[in-house]
Amino acid sequence: MDASLLLVHLLNGLQYGVMLFLLAAGLTLVFGIMSFVNLAHGSLYMVGAYVAATVAAHTGSFMLALLAAIVVAAALGAALELSIVSRLYRKDHLDHVLATFGLILFFNEAARMIWGPQPYFVSTPSWLSGAVDLLGISYPTYRFAIIVVGLLVAAGCYWLIHRTRMGMLIRAGSTHPRIVAALGVNIGMLNAALFALGCALAGLAGAMAGPILSVQSGMGEPVLITALVVIVVGGIGSVRGAFYAALIIGMFDTIARVFLPLLLREFGSRQFANAAGPALAAMAVYVLMAVVLAMRPQGLFPSRGA
Repeated sequence: MDASLLLVHLLNGLQYGVMLFLLAAGLTLVFGIMSFVNLAHGSLYMVGAYVAATVAAHTGSFMLALLAAIVVAAALGAALELSIVSRLYRKDHLDHVLATFGLILFFNEAARMIWGPQPYFVSTPSWLSGAVDLLGISYPTYRFAIIVVGLLVAAGCYWLIHRTRMGMLIRAGSTHPRIVAALGVNIGMLNAALFALGCALAGLAGAMAGPILSVQSGMGEPVLITALVVIVVGGIGSVRGAFYAALIIGMFDTIARVFLPLLLREFGSRQFANAAGPALAAMAVYVLMAVVLAMRPQGLFPSRGA
C-alpha cells in the first residue's frame, strides 16, 4: 500500500472519528454530566437524517436542511426532557434504560409510518461534490467538510463548557445542583437546555451522515453502540475525552477494516480473509475498549469538569 492510499484511509478514519464525536458529544453531556442513560440518543440522530433528507428534497438547499435537522432535533429533545426525561432523573439507571429503549421502538415505528420502510438516499450538494487537493491527494470535498464541522463543534463545546457562564453552571449543577438552585438558577430549565443541546448535536450528526449513508429506520442503534464505546474509552462525562476517544476509535476502526483482511490473506485464502477480516475488525473496537478498561477503568481522559 503506497503512502497516498494510506493517507486517504487515515483521513477516512479522521472523518469517521469526528462523526462519532458529533454523536458522542451530546451523549456524554447527558450521560456524564446529567447522569441520565439516554439510549434514544441514536433516534435523534435518525430524526435529524430524515428531516434533513426531506427538507433537502423539497427545497434543494443543504444548509437549510442542516438547520432544520438541528432545530427539529433540539425541539424534540426539549419536549422529551420536559415531558418524560425530567421525571426519571431520580430513578435508577435501569429505569432510564427501559424508558429510553421504549422511545427507540416508538421512534423507529414512527419513522416507518411517516417516511415508509424504504431507505432514503441523499445526494451530496453540488457545491460539496468535488474533491480537494490535500497533501498531494484528491479527497472528497464533502468528507473534508465533515471533518471541518466536527472540529468546529469540538471547539464550540470546549468554549461553551469552559469559557461561558452557562458552562460554569452546567459543571456546577452536575455535582452540586442544590447549591446552584439556591443561587437562583432554574436547574430544570438548565437541564432541558443541556438535553436539547445534546439532541441538536445528534441531529447535526444525522444530517451530515445522510449523503454518505442510507437514511432508514433503525439507523441510530449501530452508531449509538459505537458512541457508547467512545464515551467509555474517553472517560464518562468528559467532552475532551469524547473528542480524543472518537478520533482514536475512528482511526482504529478504519485501519483495522483495511489491514486485517490484508493480513489474513498472508495466512489463508482470499475468500477467508474477505469474510473474516471485516468481522474481526468489527470486534477490534470492543477489544480496544476492554484493554482500556482493564488498564484505566476511569477512561483515557477522565472528567476534570468536562
